[in-house]
Amino acid sequence: MTQAQEMIESGPEKKKLQRRAAPDRSQRIRHIVQGAFVALNAWIGAQFYLWVRFYERGGRGLAVPRPAGVEGWLPIAGLMNTKAFFLTGRVPSIHPAAMFLFMAFVLISLLAKKAFCSWLCPVGTFSEALWKLGRKLFRRNFHLPKGLDIPLRSLKYLLLGFFVFVVGTMSVEALQGFMATPYGLIADVKMLDFFRGMSESAAIVVAILVCGSVLVQNFWCRYLCPYGALMGLISLLSPVKIRRDADACIDCAKCAKACPASLPVDRLVQIRSVECAACMECVAVCPAEHALELSLPPRRGAARAQRWLRRALSPVAVACLLAYLFAGMVLLARATSHWQTHIPNRVYLDLIPHADDVTHPGM
Repeated sequence: MTQAQEMIESGPEKKKLQRRAAPDRSQRIRHIVQGAFVALNAWIGAQFYLWVRFYERGGRGLAVPRPAGVEGWLPIAGLMNTKAFFLTGRVPSIHPAAMFLFMAFVLISLLAKKAFCSWLCPVGTFSEALWKLGRKLFRRNFHLPKGLDIPLRSLKYLLLGFFVFVVGTMSVEALQGFMATPYGLIADVKMLDFFRGMSESAAIVVAILVCGSVLVQNFWCRYLCPYGALMGLISLLSPVKIRRDADACIDCAKCAKACPASLPVDRLVQIRSVECAACMECVAVCPAEHALELSLPPRRGAARAQRWLRRALSPVAVACLLAYLFAGMVLLARATSHWQTHIPNRVYLDLIPHADDVTHPGM
């Protein structure tokens, strides 16, 4: 028995540890959701590659339909189309799925904290696998000093501000005109070509990011991801938060040590930080019953010891909420015939084989 537990379990004025009746399943369920979403993206990626190869061969070979889900990897197009939609009331015809998926992820952040980053995002899943690999290799992850960590965190907000400024200053005509350019039409193909024909300098940058992610928890997500920065800001409005019951807490500080964002969970009543991704790692390691939970705000006058009044969310409930929001938005787009980008095959036959020659209109 540790010294902390001895203090807890002895003495009339000390809090008594009430251990959980059942082991926490949040991480197992979260990893299942992560794996399913990675598999979905892998399937979309494989189908998209075959679709591109068909047009690169001049319309010969295996013909497969274009998977609109690939537009989930075009967040800037999603932001641009979302602005155009709210200003015109019409769904853009080019890359409409990017808008619906962008809205789905924003809605997830609004209702379920920044769960998109820790439950769904394939980049976040890969980043998590890397820092866990680093922990196995070095038996620890490294933490940058605060004097360096805090300024570096601002980088993702600077990147987000740049993209929001550029899109925000564009008129509807400019937005629609950009999407109608050859670059806008095959922006998804250009994204694929970036990875297929990665330059030496780009490969070095990617290698640095991978090495950084092995050494530092969520290096890319923590310092450079503008998409995560946006989701974090939106998550400030979410009613769902990690909440700590000070009466049930035994002050073991396991939650703070487990937090990938290095948040002082053990010293806060609720986690409001934009860095909290609702991964529930802190909840998983907490040994005290109901001391730490992902939940909605407690009802007024409710006794904190009454779990049902505190409206805690189980990991199954979080997974179901994410699936409902994601699938619901996709079904809405399909039902309204706004999921696919309808571009004549002859346009693709003309552009895709010469994608290397298609440049950004601003260059």
